[in-house]
This record gives sequence, structure tokens and C-alpha cells, in this order.
Amino acid sequence: MMTVLDATVVNVALPAIQDDLGFSASDLTWVVNAYLITFGSFLLVAGRLGDLIGRRRVFLWGVTAFAIASALCGFANSPGLLVAARLIQGVGGALAAAAVLAIIVAEFPNPRERARAMGLYMLVAVSGGSIGLLVGGVVSDLLSWHWIFFINLPIAVAALMLGRALISTDRGQGFGRGLDVTGAALVTVALMVGVYAIVGAADHGWTSTRTLGLGALAIVMLIAFYVLESRLENAIMPVRILKLRSLIDASIVRAFVAMGMYSSFFFGTLYLQNINGYGPVRTGLAFLPMTVTVAFLSTGTTARMVRSIGALRTLLIGLVSMIAGLLLLGSQGADAAYFPVSLIAFLLMGFGAGSSFLPLLTLAMAEVPRSDAGLASGIVNVSMQISAAIGLAALGTIAASHSKTQLADGHATADALLSGYHLAIAIAAAVVAVGVVVAVATLRPKAHRVAEVAPAAEEAVVH
Repeated sequence: MMTVLDATVVNVALPAIQDDLGFSASDLTWVVNAYLITFGSFLLVAGRLGDLIGRRRVFLWGVTAFAIASALCGFANSPGLLVAARLIQGVGGALAAAAVLAIIVAEFPNPRERARAMGLYMLVAVSGGSIGLLVGGVVSDLLSWHWIFFINLPIAVAALMLGRALISTDRGQGFGRGLDVTGAALVTVALMVGVYAIVGAADHGWTSTRTLGLGALAIVMLIAFYVLESRLENAIMPVRILKLRSLIDASIVRAFVAMGMYSSFFFGTLYLQNINGYGPVRTGLAFLPMTVTVAFLSTGTTARMVRSIGALRTLLIGLVSMIAGLLLLGSQGADAAYFPVSLIAFLLMGFGAGSSFLPLLTLAMAEVPRSDAGLASGIVNVSMQISAAIGLAALGTIAASHSKTQLADGHATADALLSGYHLAIAIAAAVVAVGVVVAVATLRPKAHRVAEVAPAAEEAVVH
């Protein structure tokens, strides 16, 4: 809940942060991307570390680091300090996020119980989004954006206390065959360089020497990492994990969905505040139907849909709904009223997310052995975070470039910005459409496995 709350709060407060600290339009994405860089880069190592030294320990480390970094964010008085704190926050988020999903897989080996646990996991995560949108807007209006990061502190304290009391202690596999330090360093640096190249493309261009050079370096290091891992007995990422097609295929689909959803949050917030003149509280209320819809579906409705019509059909209905919501949001004009079109758009996006993420998550982890649960959860999270960084950087560049062209052609500033937002949201919808194609092509043979375990998820709220 804390990590999702933090993400939604930051999106609502972006304009206030920009005005107070003097971020440029292109640098503003670093408030989001600084977190994504370290979060995405450390997920694989964080997940495997949990397998080796204990997931409970890694989870508690992550929550502690996240809380300390949140305090640093709250006290930040310059763009550099805020971005640096967000980098540290990403490390803590990676440790906690990779461990918590692995804990669910390890603690609930029975497929029906695991589905129930994942349903609750989604419900709690979505509640963080709802709380963040409302509380973040109120806090930004009544106090200042600095306090949105302090919200994490009491939640972190509660998570640490409950985590120590309730999560089973596990020793992990240990370092009996040594630690693959070289592999851990290679994959972490490779991912960090790759994401840095992606998020920097907004300023330097996708075909610039800098972007292409860093991208090529990241690819070379990933190839070297794969070669190394295929030859080691104590590999930090055993190549056998890549043979789990349900894990890889579901993660690929999640990547396309994440590109669309993260971009919709970013550009939707900018649209509501910069074009429609919404304040933080009103922006939070505008997004609320979306998160409430996801929360409702996570209580068991999605599981019942899977049981009735199958996992793949449920997923496809969700993705089509998401596309429709994005297209509606991207069609709104500068003077458009929130009701009914924007409201319907957010409801459709909420229905899409609520109908797609649970089947994808369950399918991805269905065949993962207990010993590799941490690493698999890292792969699932990497697919989302790296793709989100790619989507946000690419669409941010496209939107900014299009707006500049519109300004050069004599259009008013508001019209130019709106045109850029519309283009970015339309492309986001197209990216989710690609996810539909990939899902149909790769998930059909495996989709029945989700249907076998999903009915238990609907019991989550009752029990």
C-alpha cells in the first residue's frame, strides 16, 4: 500500500513540485524516473537476495530504506536533493516489492490459497492508490507537497512492526556455493544504464550518440550477464527461470499494459491540472472512480469472471476496456466537462486494470518453484517498471516535441500542450492494443491454469 500510495501522491503533486523547486518541463519526469531507475535496476538482485538470505529480512530492509528515503524527499529543498532521495527510495521499493510477492508464493503453495492471497494483495495495493489520490491532494493544498512524502513514515512503522510479528522467519538457501557478485553487478549496472539511456532520451533524442551508445552498452552487459549465468552453478539468475514460458509471456503482456497505464496517470494529471485548471484535491477526486473500480474488482469479481468465461477472455475484456478509456480521455478538449466523458474514461481504465492485472499476476507465478519465487517476482516487477520508464520517456519526448511544433506553427500554449497530451495518450492506447495481440498469441494455451485457481480469490473478502 505504501509504495502505490507514494506513486499516486507524487503524480498529483507534480505541478506543485515543479513550481516550488523550479523543475523544467523535461526535468520534471525525473521526479518519477529517478525512482524507476533504481527500482527497476535492483529488482532482480533484490528478488534473488530474498531467496538466498531470507525474504522476511529483505522485506524489512526494504521498508526501512524506503522510509528513510521518504523523509529525505520530504525535507528536499532543491531538485538535486529530491531526485537523489527518490533514487534511494527506489532501492528500498525494489527490496520490499520483490520480497513481498515472493513471500506470498512461498507461504501459499496451494494454488487456491495463493489465488486468495493475491486477491488480497491487489486489494491492499489498490487501497494505497485511493488513499494517495485523496490524502495527497488534501495535504498538498492545506500544507505543502513536502508532506506527501511524510505520509509514508507512519505506514512504514506499522509495516515494520507487523512484518516482524507476522511474517514467518525464513533462512533462505544461503551462500553455500558462494555469491555471484559479478552477475549481480552486471545485471544491476546493465539495467541502470539502460533505464538511464531511456529516460535521458527526452533531452538528448532517441537517435543521439549518447542514447544509442548507452543503449548498446546496456545490451552488451546483459549479453555478458546471460553468458556468465549459463556457466555458473551459483548463478544469481539461473537460466532455467527463463524456460518458464507462463512467467515470461505474462510478464511481456504486463509490460505493454504498464506502458499505457503509467503514461495515463502522468499525462492525465498534467491534462487535468494544466489544461482544465484542477487543483490537487480535485485531481485526486477525478482519478478516484478508477481506483475504486479496481478495488471493487479485486474483492473477487475478477476471479468470478475468470471462472465463468476463462482467464484469457477476462484479460482481453479488461485490455479492450483500458484502450477505450484511454481513447476517451485523449479526446477531451480544453473546456470539456468531467461528466460524463472523463468519468466514463476513468471507469473504463479502472475496469481494464482490475480485470487484467490479477489474471496476469496469477498466471506469471503459477509454475514458479518455491526456491525461485523471489527471482520470479523480480522478473514480474522488472517487466512493469522498465517498460513504464520506457513508455514515460518515449511518450514524454513525443508529447514535448509535438507541442513545440504546434507552438512554432502559431498555436496557443494551452492548445499546443493539449495536442501533445492527446498524441501521447493515443499512442499509449496503441501500446496496450499490442499487448492484446501478444496475449492472444502467447497466453491461450496456458490461460486455463488461472481458471483452475482463481475461484479461491473471490473468497478473499468473505474470509
